[in-house]
Amino acid sequence: MPPTTPIQEWLDSYCLDAVGVAGGVVILAESEDGEPTVVACSEEEVALPQALRRAAGEAIRTRAPVIHASGGPIADGEQSPYGEKSPDIVSLPVRTGERAVGAIALELRDAQSATYQSVLAQLEQAADAIANAIAVTADKSTSLDAAKVLQFQATVLSHERFKEAATAFATELASDCKLDHVAIGFRDGKYSRVEAVSDFADFEVKTKIFRMISIAMDEAIEQGAVIAYPGTPQDRPRINVAQVELAKHRGCVVCTVPLVVGGETIGAATLERNGQVPMRTEEIADYEQIMCMVGPILALKRENERPWYGRLKQTLARIRTQLLGPEHLFTKGAALAGLVALVAAFLVPVDYRIGAPARLEGSIQRALVAPADGFLKHAYVRPGDLVQTGQVLVELAQDDLELERRKWESQLAQHENAAPAALARNDRGEFVISLALADEARAKLGLVEEQIMRSRVRAPFDGLVIMGDLSQLLGAPVRRGDTLVTIAPANEFRLILEVDERDIANIDIGQTGHLALGALPRQKFSFQVQRITPVAEARDGRNFFEVEGELDESLVSMRPGLQGVAKIKIDQRPVVWILAHRILDWARVAAWSMGI
Repeated sequence: MPPTTPIQEWLDSYCLDAVGVAGGVVILAESEDGEPTVVACSEEEVALPQALRRAAGEAIRTRAPVIHASGGPIADGEQSPYGEKSPDIVSLPVRTGERAVGAIALELRDAQSATYQSVLAQLEQAADAIANAIAVTADKSTSLDAAKVLQFQATVLSHERFKEAATAFATELASDCKLDHVAIGFRDGKYSRVEAVSDFADFEVKTKIFRMISIAMDEAIEQGAVIAYPGTPQDRPRINVAQVELAKHRGCVVCTVPLVVGGETIGAATLERNGQVPMRTEEIADYEQIMCMVGPILALKRENERPWYGRLKQTLARIRTQLLGPEHLFTKGAALAGLVALVAAFLVPVDYRIGAPARLEGSIQRALVAPADGFLKHAYVRPGDLVQTGQVLVELAQDDLELERRKWESQLAQHENAAPAALARNDRGEFVISLALADEARAKLGLVEEQIMRSRVRAPFDGLVIMGDLSQLLGAPVRRGDTLVTIAPANEFRLILEVDERDIANIDIGQTGHLALGALPRQKFSFQVQRITPVAEARDGRNFFEVEGELDESLVSMRPGLQGVAKIKIDQRPVVWILAHRILDWARVAAWSMGI
């Protein structure tokens, strides 16, 4: 017993109610070139089932009613229960638009009870119902099963690499949906690039085919819709130039389905089937559903394998589109902005500043030297220490001076005692000599005591030790005049700029500028030019003049020796002149040196 379907129900009801109708069959044509199949037949035993099928097939091919009158020939191998004559057969094609999607064939036993005209009239009235029933049956036979979608997803997830997953999916989709070729592509910048294909045998034309497929994908992506060629009359008008070219080149029908992820069209799938029969609307809907469920997984695998700079480029392009609009508007806006910037560069003046390396020095730098030849005994400070006026910084060994002081003390006492004794003897000559020798010893003793006092090097003012680490040189000999330590005021600085000789002509006393120190890059310190050294210095392959500046403010965190970059404001000049004057000056000097 055939399964119950809308078509089967209609046929059973019709054969039961119609007078003189012995039975019938309903044929469904999968394609114009394919073999028709029986989708419904009456429960009664028909006399000649093969004759009914032939009549239905003829109606499908001719797209017109077919009548085999009583007495027609019987095919070889068939036996009619009505004798030598075959029964009457009437067949009517069922059309959807211009296409014959099927046919119904009826076997009539009593032509007097049911004439051809009445049967055809009844079938014409039921043609719409038959077409609808066939459409319902087609929908049920081609509806996409959820298990099939899960199978496609499992195929993609079973492969670790994107290329392998995309190729396996394209191959399985082509096999299950009876497609000849399936190509998967993704947008790479402005254009699409084919990432995976199900099958390509002709390797020599592979590059050309890929280019045609990519253009077909771009055509569908730009329009944001599925494009099929050939289409159906119910399809909305679309630009399908690339689809037509690909279909004619390959000799097939083509359908391109965009791949949408997160509201953004990032790729497409191009499906090919040999022949000229258009793809049905139900099939295209199935392809859309498959790509909707499997496409995001492919996109995620591809995104994970892309290099970081590719993802960054795509993100920046997406941000640019969101902020600035479509690319063509961005291009026009960029061109207009460039023109405005060019005009402003020639006409709008900006501050012209001269930059130079700069360093901080103490406003006063005092070098404390060894007062006499000797040996280091104590070093009480190191660079970075704050000192106060009169504080002992370095002490030299005093052993020799102490011995010499004792010597002159004893001699002074001796001569002071000899003078009264000579006076008592009334020896005036001896008395005068003793007094003179006592004065000499007293002077020598004062000199030694002064040397002892000077052996302790003291700070002449409050300040900061900037040079002189003697902690590792204790006991070492020093000579008179050797620099021991250098101190400078803690919060009083002068700024020294090394201005290139090409810019010194633009520098004048009183000009202002700003300083940025490497140790304090977030702060800018203003200064004023105070002095210009008239003699140039050569260092590190450059010739420069030292320019002294005075800071308007100073911080506790500043230290002598800090370096940075200072810029002196000259005047206002066009941007083009600021950018080009170095090259022009070099060209003038080069031309002069060559005698031009």
